[in-house]
Amino acid sequence: MTDFPAVVAPDAEVAAAARARQDRLTKPPGSLGRLEDLSVWVASCQGACPPRPLQRARVVVFAGDHGIAAAGVSAYPAHVTAQMVANIDAGGAAINVLAEVAGATVRLVDIAVDTEEPYSPGIGAHKVRRGSGNIAVEDALSDQEVTTALEAGRRIADDEVDTGADLLLAGDMGIGNTTPATALIAALTDTEPVAVVGRGTGVDDAGWARKTAAVRDALYRCRHSLTDPVALLRICGGADLAAMAGFCAQAAVRRTPVLLDGLVVTAAALLAERLAPGARQWWQAGHLSTEPAHAVALNRLGLDPIVDMGMRLGEGTGAAIALPLVRAAVATLTSMATFDEAGVTPRSASS
Repeated sequence: MTDFPAVVAPDAEVAAAARARQDRLTKPPGSLGRLEDLSVWVASCQGACPPRPLQRARVVVFAGDHGIAAAGVSAYPAHVTAQMVANIDAGGAAINVLAEVAGATVRLVDIAVDTEEPYSPGIGAHKVRRGSGNIAVEDALSDQEVTTALEAGRRIADDEVDTGADLLLAGDMGIGNTTPATALIAALTDTEPVAVVGRGTGVDDAGWARKTAAVRDALYRCRHSLTDPVALLRICGGADLAAMAGFCAQAAVRRTPVLLDGLVVTAAALLAERLAPGARQWWQAGHLSTEPAHAVALNRLGLDPIVDMGMRLGEGTGAAIALPLVRAAVATLTSMATFDEAGVTPRSASS
């Protein structure tokens, strides 16, 4: 099943009430800048003004390998994906550290890691296959696999919402995954490969040339499917990207806000917006990656990144960095005194 129910927009009346409350707080209107906008967004997503403090922020890291890694498009070998799955599970990765600082917990899911057995039954409960196909020369997935992956993402979102998550953060882990992500963004935005291909894990000039050629070849293969998001995921995406797309779309269906991470997650979000129009109203962009395709994708989604720290790691780290700012935004709207409450007169009697 790949059809999503209609997405209901965040509550516009609550957004208006939140904006009005911001203007009554003890500060000049608009003086908290983007924090005000974020507080209004959270309030409208919750349907409550003032909004409730975020109690259960949850990072979900989608792990998967990609056959295109064999073409030399990454600075790291493919087996690093499985090693990093173990590292994240042990709490030793950047996302574990940053999520703890931000007050979020981490869930790791193996969607397509190229190992015979998943790292653990829990992590591998939604595994679709061992690695996705080499998109330069073959489809990433079969028809059934792309459907299975999308459904896995939906179920993961449902699991998290049903167990109390009030904010979701999407992350990725997979050697070579920026190549299919870039191909998807180029396909959806009609952008030339040379304008969007970045260095990923830090490839040299020769690696960049190989990566650009791979994206070009993938774009040629999907040229007749540019208006079909499911076909794009099948031809030049991957199981992890499809699961992330299903996750982001279903979170919006379930009226749960999402902080997007960098290039790979945002590529999946572009597909999710096609699958569930209006889903982007439930998302914020955590950060701006140094990967050029990320800015192109955010522009198409109409999302402004919360922070720009020059990051390009993935794992959900950029979203985790933004989370404390979202918490701060909620706190201002909820806990600051209004002019009336503080006995402050913002204008002189003669004005």
